[in-house]
Amino acid sequence: GFAGRVIARRRAEAALISGLSAEKLQSLDDLLTVDPEIRQTRFHWLRSAPDAPGATNLVTLTDRIAFIRALDIDPRLQARIHSGRWEQMVREGDVTPAWLAADFNASRRRATIIAQIIKLGQKLTDAAVTMFIKLIGRLFSQANNRKKQRHVNTRMETAKALRLFLDTISALQCANDNDEDAIETLDRHVGWHRLVQAKPTLAAMVEDNDASPLLIAAEQYANVRNYAGRFLLTFTFHSSRRYDPLLAAIETLRSLYAEGRRVLPERVPIAHLGAAERKLIFGQAKADRRLYEIATLAALRERLRSADIWVEGSRAFRPINENFMPRPTFTKLKETDQLGLGVQRDGVAWLTEMQQLLDFNLKRLAHRARNGKLEGVRLDAGTLIVTPLASEVPAAADELNIELSEMYPLVEVPDLLRDVHEWTGFADQFTHVRTGDSPQNIPAMLAGTLADATNLGPKRMAGASKGISAHQIGWMRMFHARTETYRAAQACVTDAHARHPHAQLWGTGTTASSDGQFFRASDRAAKRGDINLHYGSEPGSKFYSHLSDQYGYFSILPISPTESEAAYVLDGLFDHDTILEIEEHFTDTGGASDHVFALFTLIGKRFAPRLRNLKDRKFHTFEKADSYPALANHIGAPINTALILEHWDDLLHLAASITTRSVAPSMILKKLAASSKPSQLAKALRELGRIERSLFMIEWYSNPALRRRCQAGLNKGESAHKLKRAVFFHERGEIRDRSFESQAFRASGLNLVVSAIVHWNTVYLSRAVAHLRQSGRTIPDILLKHVSPLSWEHINLTGIYSWDTEQQMPEGFRPLRLPGRILRAA
Repeated sequence: GFAGRVIARRRAEAALISGLSAEKLQSLDDLLTVDPEIRQTRFHWLRSAPDAPGATNLVTLTDRIAFIRALDIDPRLQARIHSGRWEQMVREGDVTPAWLAADFNASRRRATIIAQIIKLGQKLTDAAVTMFIKLIGRLFSQANNRKKQRHVNTRMETAKALRLFLDTISALQCANDNDEDAIETLDRHVGWHRLVQAKPTLAAMVEDNDASPLLIAAEQYANVRNYAGRFLLTFTFHSSRRYDPLLAAIETLRSLYAEGRRVLPERVPIAHLGAAERKLIFGQAKADRRLYEIATLAALRERLRSADIWVEGSRAFRPINENFMPRPTFTKLKETDQLGLGVQRDGVAWLTEMQQLLDFNLKRLAHRARNGKLEGVRLDAGTLIVTPLASEVPAAADELNIELSEMYPLVEVPDLLRDVHEWTGFADQFTHVRTGDSPQNIPAMLAGTLADATNLGPKRMAGASKGISAHQIGWMRMFHARTETYRAAQACVTDAHARHPHAQLWGTGTTASSDGQFFRASDRAAKRGDINLHYGSEPGSKFYSHLSDQYGYFSILPISPTESEAAYVLDGLFDHDTILEIEEHFTDTGGASDHVFALFTLIGKRFAPRLRNLKDRKFHTFEKADSYPALANHIGAPINTALILEHWDDLLHLAASITTRSVAPSMILKKLAASSKPSQLAKALRELGRIERSLFMIEWYSNPALRRRCQAGLNKGESAHKLKRAVFFHERGEIRDRSFESQAFRASGLNLVVSAIVHWNTVYLSRAVAHLRQSGRTIPDILLKHVSPLSWEHINLTGIYSWDTEQQMPEGFRPLRLPGRILRAA
């Protein structure tokens, strides 16, 4: 009961602070008083660290880390209390401002600060390493862009040089044809002096064209020096290699910065550098410190991304196997055959089965291709060509969609959210961080959710609302809106939608699709945003979301537009609390990789991406390529079965860690794909993925139903993007939040409100269909399958938002807009 929870909480608080000296306890209390030097409390200062990549910001992060270390709070104190109690204490501290923490009793106040300090030590370490990775990546990205721009800027000189070259060839050809002296003819037609004068310009153009990105990046060395030394001196790096030359090189740079020296010692580690880099660095009489340092930092960046090097005190940058479930737990599950994966624990047996299946399916595909028995696919000069699918939506469905959409009741968006809450209770899922109670002020909770969804923000939402103050919205958001409560509310709406009879017409809830949607960033968020030229030259962020075949959203995550979507495909299938059991998942090409194919196979789910340039992708086989002569153009490298078998246990361990939610799939996939020299585990996973991708491609060519199913699933997601864009309309639809947490709230609010609109539309769509059928209309379900619940023209998303409680409609529903009523109203 309540008394028991209070006792447990007090015991946990006492366990954390016991043994700490009076001086250390006082230093914790001092964190809540305003420091004149920074004109704010140190507690707030530590928690308001910048996250936009920049030299100054990285230095300020290291300042905060140094401050935390000076407090000398042992992170092992966390082990004194139960993990669940620890997480609860951290959650409470996350939403507790300094002024409120100061009012806590001494035990609770100090325990809360200790939990926050330990958490912040890891969080700021991760943030600093992530910022370093972005800064070095941006350094080389900008270097490549400058190289391209220089090439563009020399177009006129290039044209002149080419003209001179053409004139030279013409003169030499003339001399040869007329049996004249080549030099005299060249001097007469071109002018020897012109050639000599052009030589320096040509040499400069060749040098610019051949310039290494390392040389161009070194032009920004002054900026790199502003943060590189602080970064290297702040952290301790570790490697799995017994003697790692990169660690030795880092130690050399640390010594140079610590001693204030600018010249490299005579002997420095070089084994971590490539041959081209060594030639540039040591090609002159004196080794170039700038090039050596930047090349070493670039190597460190790559090794950090792939978890080949890890950072002491970090949570995100640690050895890759530390993210897996404990090895003893895995071994026990395997020995008792309780892994619950999609493959046998015996790797030999699985590979034997796959070899037979792949060989049979390839030979059958070749036979059917030769004889023209593949629907929508032809074999043209040895290459399989897939005919694009025609639309399956009948014209009658479009007409019905228009008719039914005009029957939806007109509704204000606050009323719509209140309706859906009354049907599902989703707002009750935003429980208080400490007590676990549902919100007492439901209108304020709904207003805060809509503020996220529409991109209006809580303060401006209060200004545009009747009956709700900024204080009320802020209080609800502070103590009730969290990642886990948003996820619970999302599940509440999605589950209600999945159970609605009309939703069954669109699907069974066992297939889903995922896709990213780009939103531009502006103001302060632009400094944090990344640029992907596919979306233009402006920075921004992507919201990567998962949608069921019933139009039910169940996951969303903000990601960088420069990141591969493939890393996040599996995250959404595990990071949700809905009743959906997804068996088959669709993406476009951006969500596909051999690693993703492999993991879907291992966990027992089906991956069905729509692959671009399919004819250029190869089948990978167990048998020799000449076993399939009709498909010779499509056969690639053979499967490395020995590598798969060597790492079979590691592959099972990885998959089991994902299915038990011990680790997020994206964390592992990004590390495995990051290195230019893949680990053996990454190679083994790729080989396994090639088997599954080959089997999938065979079915794609053979089965038009699969192609249509995938196309339909992706079309639903693309259509839903339009509704999201309509809802997320304030601030010109641009993201202006600097922190990842704020962007995650925006994304979660958008997903939740769009899901509420979809469910509300589904309820009234069902009622509209029932009305027409009662009136004698015959409406086959096959047409309703193509009528989506994504309309929003009947919803007023703008204006003044009224949160006053409205009298319930008869039977709990609003009247449909029937043609007769519309005419009478007119």
